[in-house]
Amino acid sequence: MKSNRREFLKFLGVSSVALSKVGAMSQLVSCSFLESETEFPSQIDDVILRKDLSYYPIISWGEPINSTETFGFNNDYITYKNIGNNELLMWVNHEYTHPLFVSGYERTKDNIDKERRAVGGSVIKLKMHNRRWKFDISDSRNRGVRGDTKIPFANGVEVQGSKYAIGTNSNCAGGLTPWNTFLSCEENSDKNYGTVNKKTNEVKPSVAQWEKYYPHPVEHYQWVVEIDPETANAKKHTNLGRFAHESATPVVSKSNHVVVYSGDDKADEHLYKFISKTNSDFDEGVLYVANLEKGQWLPIDLELSPVLKKSFKRHIDLMVNTRKAAKILGATKLNRPEDIEIHPKTGDVYVALTNNTQRDDFYGKILKISEKDNDHSSLEFSSEDFIVGGKSSGLACPDNLVFDSNGNLWIANDISGYSMNSNEYKGFGNNGIFVVPTSGDNAGNIIQIASAPNDAEFTGICFSPDEKTLFVSVQHPGELTRDLEKPTSTWPTGTIPKPSVIAIEGGFITKLTGQS
Repeated sequence: MKSNRREFLKFLGVSSVALSKVGAMSQLVSCSFLESETEFPSQIDDVILRKDLSYYPIISWGEPINSTETFGFNNDYITYKNIGNNELLMWVNHEYTHPLFVSGYERTKDNIDKERRAVGGSVIKLKMHNRRWKFDISDSRNRGVRGDTKIPFANGVEVQGSKYAIGTNSNCAGGLTPWNTFLSCEENSDKNYGTVNKKTNEVKPSVAQWEKYYPHPVEHYQWVVEIDPETANAKKHTNLGRFAHESATPVVSKSNHVVVYSGDDKADEHLYKFISKTNSDFDEGVLYVANLEKGQWLPIDLELSPVLKKSFKRHIDLMVNTRKAAKILGATKLNRPEDIEIHPKTGDVYVALTNNTQRDDFYGKILKISEKDNDHSSLEFSSEDFIVGGKSSGLACPDNLVFDSNGNLWIANDISGYSMNSNEYKGFGNNGIFVVPTSGDNAGNIIQIASAPNDAEFTGICFSPDEKTLFVSVQHPGELTRDLEKPTSTWPTGTIPKPSVIAIEGGFITKLTGQS
């Protein structure tokens, strides 16, 4: 890590002129709370914000989005297509369910059907009304892509004897393509459909036991799904590999190829990028995996990496078993690579490494990758730690990232509900949202701006087109509840917890984004 704040600001891409205005040095990752700021951390069962910020609800679990469908459970990643006139077509992931709230613990077909209809994602129309973003239920494009939706594999590819999968689930983060379609990432689908014993070919039962009534091949899941916002038509991309996709972050490279960065959210797994042959689709290209020690992207390709021919015969076999191929090539093991974002001014790639308790990494860090010649199509890079979590920084388990157009980095963290406020995590309070400004008196400091309700985490942090509003998913409030009469959270209803999308606004945000 850099030794002082001035060096840290260079690290962020701040210009020499801006640096000349920065005052005295301060500890790199010291927490800084401005005057009038609400005290953090918090253990209050509510969305707690700085005093110059406020929030309002957009939509909650169970609310109708059309005449037949409702908004799904555990909303996560948020993105949108700006359709003009202060209107957005928004996509929201629904990652997983809690049987106590959604269905019931008994593993009946009816209960499992309820769960399948509550995951995947929702396309919802938002429009500005009286200076607030409102959900427009009248729009015909509002619809779900859910756990029971028939979804083809892109390019007519066949996986386990089928050209389509039934449903998408475990949808965590995602991305927005240069052609304005949505990417949604399937992560821990083994919790719904189990895992296959490679030696016996038997399926190990999942936690949710969906395979009890729907024995779909496990290989039909853990892909990146592309959704058309206008029609909600979807397809699964095998070229981007199969693993616990946390995110899929596209960017167009200097050489005019679309590149997609993706992390495999599991301890000791890897960081990937796909380089397409064009700037308009993912139909052809090569998937690479990172070796940080060598600073190289290693091709997961039978011709470019002949060593893979000893274990794989076809390209689709590589894509279905991406983790195995990555390990054969010598990919670097990482501590749960999650969200990935591109710095808008420098082009550097920032990766949230949440933690790895197996390696005594309880707090995680944010990794910075600089591609050679600032070209995202390059096969060489350098890397270094950007922020290391811990008690000195006040940040633990970074998960979601977003940059505003000024290059300020906004961070949402994810301490497990079972670990929150205990053992290594005492003193951190509930999960929160943080920002690292790049200008002003607090440039280079980590500032907490929000605290989540009990058991919850903030996810999907996403700015409106004018950067005056921060859209946020409040995911799994009251997740540790085991008795509906005694919920561990009652946010936002006062009686029962409901995952919801909210909008955060106020002077602190607009000053940083330059919109005040």
